[in-house]
Amino acid sequence: MSMPKGFKSDQGYATVSLNDGGKGYREIAELMTESGFKMNHSTARNVFLASMSKFAKELCNLYGVEFSPENIKKIASDPRFQTGVCSIISDI
Repeated sequence: MSMPKGFKSDQGYATVSLNDGGKGYREIAELMTESGFKMNHSTARNVFLASMSKFAKELCNLYGVEFSPENIKKIASDPRFQTGVCSIISDI
């Protein structure tokens, strides 16, 4: 039996953007481990997507959009959403 493939959103693979100076999940995990927080790339991905889910949920509440846990996961995993959140944080 082959290993399951990663989630692919309709807009491409959800990942941390490397084009804007971001880091990949493995690099994040290595930095966290060096800082004393033992972490692997899977945990880095899960923590990142959990934080994106919090942003997605709050934005849905702010704009009065109804959502389900599945919708939040889909929004949080969308590279366009991640890039938008990154842009907003960079502007702050």
